[in-house]
Amino acid sequence: MTDAKEDGRVGEAAASSHCRHSKQRLGEVPGLDERYAELRGCRLRYLVGGEGEPLVLVHGLGGAAANWLALAPLLLPGRRLLVPELPGHGGSSPLPAAPSLNPYADRISLLLEREGLARAPVVGHSLGGAIALRLAIRRPELVSGLVLAAGAGISSGTPNARYALTITGLLKPGRKIAPHRARVARSPLLKRLVFGRWGAADPSALPPEVVDAFLAGPALHSDTVSAAKALVRDDPRSDLDRVRCPALVLWGARDNQLPVGDAFDYSRRLRARLRVIADCGHLLIAERPEACADAIDSFLKRNVGS
Repeated sequence: MTDAKEDGRVGEAAASSHCRHSKQRLGEVPGLDERYAELRGCRLRYLVGGEGEPLVLVHGLGGAAANWLALAPLLLPGRRLLVPELPGHGGSSPLPAAPSLNPYADRISLLLEREGLARAPVVGHSLGGAIALRLAIRRPELVSGLVLAAGAGISSGTPNARYALTITGLLKPGRKIAPHRARVARSPLLKRLVFGRWGAADPSALPPEVVDAFLAGPALHSDTVSAAKALVRDDPRSDLDRVRCPALVLWGARDNQLPVGDAFDYSRRLRARLRVIADCGHLLIAERPEACADAIDSFLKRNVGS
């Protein structure tokens, strides 16, 4: 019995040390604490904090919880935020199998239940939007509102998108850039090279801490390829009539990764309000956090009572 207790204490100490080390590498979001949860064979890292009405923030492909560094503090007052890292991303372990986006949505639903959030609005960026849709379809009783911030899913299955995702999965540019993120954050030229065209409309304007937040996660990614393959196979359009909660479609006017046409398509099919934000691209949650927060706050107050 004594040996078992000793082993348990050693294991807990090792886990605690790993958590602290991961937190240092992954960065922090002000006001949120780091936690881990074992959910059907997947160890999920997530951030949680605040008091009040719940709100869930789901990052995109190749991202991490720190992607919400600029936006989360603006949404925190009066709310309890839950910010998971998707399986295979950041400090979360890979899924045992991921034939579709459903297993990703299922882990989020288990996390909501674990944290005692019986019903919450969900904001999803890019891939996170596609997963939020699957969550709203599979577990409608858990989702009170839906915000698609440059939500993936419609253009993600095109040949160009499949090619880009395949090349990215093979080359893993984020992992190669991550060790140099401090240098990138200080250089307008490097920010344009890393975030230009497909990411931000004006990469040189991204604050250094936001650049670091987007580049920290890839160093720890263990399996983003499965999520990319599942996204390519997923076409939510035939299932959108099953979404029962109110929705907001939020898009960057200069998004070169997912065209604004997708936003209009989502808005029409979901009968959702559309807000297009000027002068920003696919990384709108980092480029224009105040405008995003204003749109989300207004939507929640009007439709969810949050």
